[in-house]
Amino acid sequence: MKKKLGFGLSALWLAAPLALAQPAEPLLAAPSTLAEAKAAQEAAPSSMLDGALFYQLLVGEMTLQDGEPAAGFELMLDAARKTGDAQLYQRATDIALQSRSGEAALQAARAWKQDQPNSREANRYVLQILVALNRIADTAEPLQTEIRLAPDIERAAVLAAVPRAYARVTDKKLASTVVETALTDYLGNPATAGAAWTTVARMRLAAGDGNGALAAAQRGQTAAPRTEGPALVALELMDPKLPEAEAVVRNYFEGNPKAMPEIRMGYARALLDSQRYAEASAQLLVVTRDKPDLPEGWLVLGSLQLQDNQLAPAQASLERYVALAQKQSPDGERNRGLAQAYLSLSQVAEKRKDFAAAESWLAKIENSSDLAMAQTRRASILASQGKLEEGRRLLQALPERSPADTRLKLNAEVGLLREFKQYKLAHDVLAQALVKAPDDTELLYDQAMMAEKIGDLDGMERLLRKVIQVKPDHHHAYNALGYSFADRNVRLPEARELIKKALEFAPADPFIRDSLGWVEFRMGNNAEAVQIFEAAYKAKPDAEIAAHFGEVLWAMGQRDRALVIWKEGRLLNPENETLLETLKRLRVKL
Repeated sequence: MKKKLGFGLSALWLAAPLALAQPAEPLLAAPSTLAEAKAAQEAAPSSMLDGALFYQLLVGEMTLQDGEPAAGFELMLDAARKTGDAQLYQRATDIALQSRSGEAALQAARAWKQDQPNSREANRYVLQILVALNRIADTAEPLQTEIRLAPDIERAAVLAAVPRAYARVTDKKLASTVVETALTDYLGNPATAGAAWTTVARMRLAAGDGNGALAAAQRGQTAAPRTEGPALVALELMDPKLPEAEAVVRNYFEGNPKAMPEIRMGYARALLDSQRYAEASAQLLVVTRDKPDLPEGWLVLGSLQLQDNQLAPAQASLERYVALAQKQSPDGERNRGLAQAYLSLSQVAEKRKDFAAAESWLAKIENSSDLAMAQTRRASILASQGKLEEGRRLLQALPERSPADTRLKLNAEVGLLREFKQYKLAHDVLAQALVKAPDDTELLYDQAMMAEKIGDLDGMERLLRKVIQVKPDHHHAYNALGYSFADRNVRLPEARELIKKALEFAPADPFIRDSLGWVEFRMGNNAEAVQIFEAAYKAKPDAEIAAHFGEVLWAMGQRDRALVIWKEGRLLNPENETLLETLKRLRVKL
């Protein structure tokens, strides 16, 4: 029995037209009249196509139309061998592919390649069919041939396409080994080493070998320091547990005036994922300087500036994004970006108490899928004008077409109540939701935070310990419980252990670092606390971190520096409760 191909080939690699989902146009359509047969003979590609061969092709095509692909394939392949014509070989191969007979397709493609050993098209068919049949070990030779036959100007692109060719194979480790063996001659060639090592890195990454992928990316960068391939691989590898990956990304930017702004944008997003906001902002400033017509840079920068309460810069950045995005052709991603920008601009206006402007920005949102976000901002605007219950009703009226919609409504209402310090109401809303989902860790965590706000500290601890029980890697729960003990100056050794446990799951989180600094201060380790706060505040200039950092400096007698830190914190967020409480308790006037 012939082995059948299990999936289409058209997406596998480069240009060979091997799609199985839709039949290809026949090379020679079966003529229905003698006149058409004569015309087909005159149009035949080979001078060796005599009358007998012509009618062999005619019978072959008619046999296909009658639903006998095996017979049609044999006739077409025989004609190809007799004429040596590439189009007939391709037609025979396509017939086998359309009938989903992989072994027959491979037979025809190999005959074609044997007859025309320098044909890239024949070799590509062989390579793709072998990959589709999952005969990975047999692909080394045709892969080497494909790269060897490629013109010098195309070789880097051919190397870059290799990982896509093997994307669907089942044995990724074998594919990685085969490709690396096939690329041996190119890994040591200065002209191709950068691209070749990038390909090896991607194959290792697909095989789950992160350390091996990083090593290959490093070698690729050494061979070609300004090539973007190694940096792109390193971006995917960036993780606190693999810090060397970030070094590859930063090396790419070092002294490289032609560094791609899109890669710097990706780096900024990776920094955001690690909650390294200050460093992300610095990268975004470079992106918007070097490529001011890249809309996404302005959107992310504006969102960060709004988060840091820098209202004027945020508005300027967001309006720049809107102007750029409106010039481009609309698509789903661009529309979502515009909706996000309008929401953020509405928030800027709301913070300035300009409620009419806030509503005008919301009115620009056209996509119904963004209705919930728009209504959330409208509810906040109403609450800011003393109409909290009206805002709640607006959120409660949102449609619930799915469980995700239900959660979105709940989060929006709780967020509104928390924003306007209605903590008891928020606690009660969450309690009602937990009746239906008693083990939902996010609801449990949110209710714990509301319990702390209303002074129910035993309830907060009980809820947080349940979160940890249900989800042992919930780092926010460890941090919140540890910080609560430290802030009340109780059970400090346990507090330290809880916070260190949180850091195991999120080592770069500046707010968890802030908690650790606070517990060290409470335990009398002031010098250690200062070092921790230095790093946390540098990673994330934040009013709450500034409050704690300043208090430690104040206690150590470094009062001038403490005042500077507190003033910076007040500029970041003049309404931060922790900062205001600290200044009041220490009787400090700024």
